[in-house]
Amino acid sequence: MNEKITKINLLYLLGYIFIPIIICALGYTICYFCFHDGGSGAVWTTLVPTLLAFVWWIFGGSVIFKQNTKKLIQRFTNEGYTRNQTFYGRGKTVVLDVDKGMFGIVFFWNPFATYILPASRITKAWVDDGKMGSGFMEGSSRVSFLCTIDDIKVRVDTFTSNQRFRMDDKRILTGISKADLMVNAIEEAKKNAEKSSKANKKSK
Repeated sequence: MNEKITKINLLYLLGYIFIPIIICALGYTICYFCFHDGGSGAVWTTLVPTLLAFVWWIFGGSVIFKQNTKKLIQRFTNEGYTRNQTFYGRGKTVVLDVDKGMFGIVFFWNPFATYILPASRITKAWVDDGKMGSGFMEGSSRVSFLCTIDDIKVRVDTFTSNQRFRMDDKRILTGISKADLMVNAIEEAKKNAEKSSKANKKSK
């Protein structure tokens, strides 16, 4: 519970990007030296690794992240916590036991580390509606809820788009509503965790 959270596992990130490139490079090298005349050998050493690399980059990370999201949820349940709130964000999954004041999270770029910690370690939680511009140009393409855990800022998107929408657009309002809900739940969990901590200190 005292483990410091890490949003990115650098070795995993580098391996995710470069191991397929290295495998493709080895395949091309083998093809160059061993299969000058083409044939099935050339296909197996060039085309197949290339296709597998693209499949890995498109789907591999998502599959690993989803599997470890399930592990986080299972661990949360196994440790006796109830999921009052669960939010599946882009690249992050957050779970909350509001009554017991517990917060769980897993990150896309550090999927093998599942964190469950007292919500009292959260120093601040807030909503970012992403509003930009003014007048008829005012709008947003990203809505998030954020929290600071041990001085580390964590952002979880509730709405993202590659185009900007008016602030009164249903998609933006829904994103803000989801973010408000999660912030309120985090703040309630934080209060309960702090109460529990004080009660435990008094009992000692």
